[in-house]
Amino acid sequence: MNNLTGMLKNTRLFYGIEADELERILRCLSVYKKQYLRGEYIHRYGDKIEAVGVVISGKVMVFNEDYWGNRTILTEVLPGRIFGEAFAAAAAGASYVSVIAVEDCEILFLSLHKLLSTCSECCDRHQKLIRNFVAELANKNVVLNEKIGHMSKRTTREKLLSYLSAQSRKNGGLFFEIPFNRKQLAEYLGVDRTAMSKELSKLRDEGVIEFDRRAFKINEIARGMSGYVELSD
Repeated sequence: MNNLTGMLKNTRLFYGIEADELERILRCLSVYKKQYLRGEYIHRYGDKIEAVGVVISGKVMVFNEDYWGNRTILTEVLPGRIFGEAFAAAAAGASYVSVIAVEDCEILFLSLHKLLSTCSECCDRHQKLIRNFVAELANKNVVLNEKIGHMSKRTTREKLLSYLSAQSRKNGGLFFEIPFNRKQLAEYLGVDRTAMSKELSKLRDEGVIEFDRRAFKINEIARGMSGYVELSD
């Protein structure tokens, strides 16, 4: 348990809770761990979800998938972040998204009901946990709004520029790496992969961007273009 608490106390959900206090809280939350191999489903569409997942190691992807197997990536979940909380809180609890392991990963599951219900044993610490949980929900809402902003653009070109601009701002410079391969990027932006690849090539030929696989650079010529937000000095 020591290795687990040492990692969890640095996550957003358990931030500010000391290791000895965290062990007591974990006992209250009925936690359990599971390991998943790359490509393995953690949740499928329609599954009843009753626990919040915390990524301990690896990476998972949350996505929608239609009847024909077309995917739209909603978000990636990195170590220390949570998923499944919205469906665990819903009355029905049934998921309308799927969650898959992008890498071999280890997931900690905890009871949302017990997370939101304070107990006499660790009331003060539990209140801090609830505040952290609300802050994590707020952060996820910001991420979702950002994605909506990209997808609200009219053309594939504008969606790409909007996304790449946001990535450059997050990384604090015009050189950065994105977390997606080409297929995943197309699924995230909700565009055709072939059309997106052609648009990336056009942007490179026009001198707007440079790229090598996941590594990108935005050139000065991009400033002022629709979908591009200039970095502040």
